[in-house]
Amino acid sequence: MANDGKGPDRVSFSRGYGVCIMGIDGTWRRDCMLNAISDTEATLTVEGSIRGLNLKEFFLLLSSTGLAYRRCELVRVNGAEIDVQFLKGKNKKKRPGASSNQNTLSET
Repeated sequence: MANDGKGPDRVSFSRGYGVCIMGIDGTWRRDCMLNAISDTEATLTVEGSIRGLNLKEFFLLLSSTGLAYRRCELVRVNGAEIDVQFLKGKNKKKRPGASSNQNTLSET
């Protein structure tokens, strides 16, 4: 692991790390090697063709079970290597009364 100077706290993997990319709707999936990653972006080498895939928005699956993932969009393509940036999640509104359930339970 080394910092290649591209961004703050960017980690590079000399052999790559096996990951997948998957369409938001789940209709396609490609195996990839994660070459470098930071808090805001990543560089991947895609196995297979990306022709015809909707890469405007997709998931980067960091674990085989799908429990660790990031929502991404394509920044640059250079042959089989792609650069992606991570999309920020929308702020979720708290459900009204979600914290009042705890209060009700403690009062009874």
